[in-house]
Amino acid sequence: MIATDSFLPLARAVARQEGIESMAVVTIPHPIGGVEPEQLDDALAAAVDRVADALLSSPEEVVTVSAPAVHDAPGDVLEFLGFAEGRRWSDGLPMVPPTEELVARAVAATGRDAGAVVGLVPPSNRGATVGAIAANAVMAGCPPELTPVVVAAVEAALDPRLNLQALTTTTHPVTPLVVVHGPVVERLGFNSGPNVFGQGNRANAGVGRALRLVLQNIGEARPGETDRATHGTPGKYAYCIAENAAGSPFATFHEERGGGASGAVTLFGGEGPHNINDHGSTDAAGILNTIAGTVATLGSNNLYLRGQMLLVLGPEHAEVLAREGYDRRRIQEAVHAHPRARVSLAGVSEGNLDRYRRTAPHVFAGVPDDAVVPMLDGPESLLVMVAGGPGKHSMLVPSFGTTEAVTVDVTAGGAGG
Repeated sequence: MIATDSFLPLARAVARQEGIESMAVVTIPHPIGGVEPEQLDDALAAAVDRVADALLSSPEEVVTVSAPAVHDAPGDVLEFLGFAEGRRWSDGLPMVPPTEELVARAVAATGRDAGAVVGLVPPSNRGATVGAIAANAVMAGCPPELTPVVVAAVEAALDPRLNLQALTTTTHPVTPLVVVHGPVVERLGFNSGPNVFGQGNRANAGVGRALRLVLQNIGEARPGETDRATHGTPGKYAYCIAENAAGSPFATFHEERGGGASGAVTLFGGEGPHNINDHGSTDAAGILNTIAGTVATLGSNNLYLRGQMLLVLGPEHAEVLAREGYDRRRIQEAVHAHPRARVSLAGVSEGNLDRYRRTAPHVFAGVPDDAVVPMLDGPESLLVMVAGGPGKHSMLVPSFGTTEAVTVDVTAGGAGG
């Protein structure tokens, strides 16, 4: 395997995923993105001898993965925090000690066996059992009744359509956003109203944080090692919102996603939310113009990796749109077709244009250097829901690009659908 020196820990993790823990890795200087081809050729030429040596000899280091174990941990919260930090379980915030009693109660709430394997969590590809997920939910501060929601979120995260391996290891500031919808929102007290993306609600914070701890402690997605985010995002502490069904003037997101009778979670590989401020428009045309202008930006992954975006309409913006006959589909079509939801390539660097054309030829191949191209491949690329409280604001959540939203039902007795 050949990797840049900065990505050696990730290369080791990929080798473990392939069942070749002793695979030799040859490194070349980082970075390679934005480097002139001649400079990269020189770096590769200099590595040729090291590649030959690696192919013809045994590696000096063998990486192993520890088997799961039960630890005799302190029950005192402050002592446990130091204990957890020493074992790299911590996200930097205080944690609840996962005693056998608390974990057993969390497991019981799922209706499943503690040893049942939900799936393999990249990049380590270690198995996530219900018991291990429950332990992380306890550490995140979740009461037992939230554990089925956490399990559903893990199931959704492990669906290949979400592309968790890429979301976890990319340099892009992306993380799975958990969207909770359906009856479970009210039953378990999720916040779907004011400050929906913010602090102050145990259910939102607990579920979002529990998923992140599962990715870190089971999947071994650790910052600077296998989690290669250049800057990261505060969403990597906890990223969970809920649909404001009561504030939706059209069919709910839960109905749109085909969620079950008890409720569901939808996972979306998103960046942090970007505010859409429109206090002045009194009609649908004005609000749609502002939304479309927010969708279009040169720095977005969605420009060349395409994929989905999530539009979280505030209830007041949604009401204006509905008053003029807009439903979800018509909003999607209007934003996709809007001239403001397009980006001019004039002035884009030659290197970027070359990358765009190779990555998304269906959009960029054959177009002139000053062409105007759409941000969305089609109306369905824009997911639309209603959440939040009073105020003339909405939110746009761009995505990693090569990811697809996944919905899983919340149940207490079996896998979601």
